[in-house]
Amino acid sequence: MIRTFRPIPLDKIKLVIFDLDGTLIDSELDLAASVNAMLRHHGRKELPLAVIDSYIGDGAPTLIRRALGDPSDREFLQDALNYFLAYYRDHKLDNTRSYEGMKEVLQKSANLDGTPRKLAVLTNKPVRASQHILAGLGLADHFMQVYGGNSFDTKKPDPFGANQLMTEAGAQPEETIMVGDSAVDILTARNAGMWSVGVTYGFAPQTLEQVPPDVLVDTPAELAIALTVAAVPSEAVQPK
Repeated sequence: MIRTFRPIPLDKIKLVIFDLDGTLIDSELDLAASVNAMLRHHGRKELPLAVIDSYIGDGAPTLIRRALGDPSDREFLQDALNYFLAYYRDHKLDNTRSYEGMKEVLQKSANLDGTPRKLAVLTNKPVRASQHILAGLGLADHFMQVYGGNSFDTKKPDPFGANQLMTEAGAQPEETIMVGDSAVDILTARNAGMWSVGVTYGFAPQTLEQVPPDVLVDTPAELAIALTVAAVPSEAVQPK
């Protein structure tokens, strides 16, 4: 069900920025396998998929720190991160897939009634892995730019990356939508003054209750509608 808390003026939108993990792609199995490979390597117990899912969204360093229980040994933490990144580099496309219908979502949202829009990716995942995954899944050509967690000195929810994308696209905040599956993405949108669409099919839907987006959808098919069909507010409590 599409819930519209604040209608987005779709006819004015020039840029749509997508999160990656849990928004465009289902990567949880490969991320979890890589985290657990790192834990085994260091003699630690593996973690359940649901627990690892709750750690995803703030970048690889934070993911590994959380998986290890926030160790104080910085050198150990760096070694663990390096192992995770090396393992993930070789296994990032073992099970990862784009969500069903996502190519159609991108095709539809790139053009509204004959008016082209620009699409971009802003993720806290390392940028090279992000680019390789998008290319491997046949999605890369849809995007004018892809920025990752190591593209800048700051990560989402800091608005720097979003501001950079708006500058490159020639779009103002009120002409831009951020799409994501977690509070990190919605806070990014708020911090940059952009519109936001939250997706509940991703890794952290519970965080969208704490930080509500302007529009909330449950499926990629609904996402396509939310990005292309004007809506009126739902009969629901307006988010703060």
